[in-house]
Amino acid sequence: MPGFLDNYGVADERRGRIVKRVVILGLAILVLSTAGYFYFRTWRQEKVVNQFLTALSQQDFQGAYKMWGCTQDTPGKYYPPEKFTQEWGPSAPYSNASAAKIDNIDYCDEGVVFKISYPKADPVALWVENGSGVISYAPWPRCPGRHWQFRQFFKGLFSS
Repeated sequence: MPGFLDNYGVADERRGRIVKRVVILGLAILVLSTAGYFYFRTWRQEKVVNQFLTALSQQDFQGAYKMWGCTQDTPGKYYPPEKFTQEWGPSAPYSNASAAKIDNIDYCDEGVVFKISYPKADPVALWVENGSGVISYAPWPRCPGRHWQFRQFFKGLFSS
């Protein structure tokens, strides 16, 4: 015969499990969305830099020059096509674009700074504007201010 106190506390225990699951799920969503934001916030700019390096490796210098916001018809005021070909062309130190490696990515408010290293040349810092996706030389080697190094932390944590 069932007793009066057999079901005492069952509803409280069930409610406690539900609250615990909701809190854990909320924290997991918060952590994953924050990590996703920091990981994907430079995704478009990374695609632009990769397209630029691909165009250079395929020796499509006109296409790469267009990514600088310039064309043959309307060349850049301070960066004519001859200068571009001299710095990025086949005889330039940065000619081996397939060997280029993105070492560091810094997110600034207006754009992203990419530090790209080459095997036999000095590293170069490229700037990609957020809105237009135009590439140029970075005004600084890294964005001014303090930096969170999540990407390097996770690469060091999970790489061999």
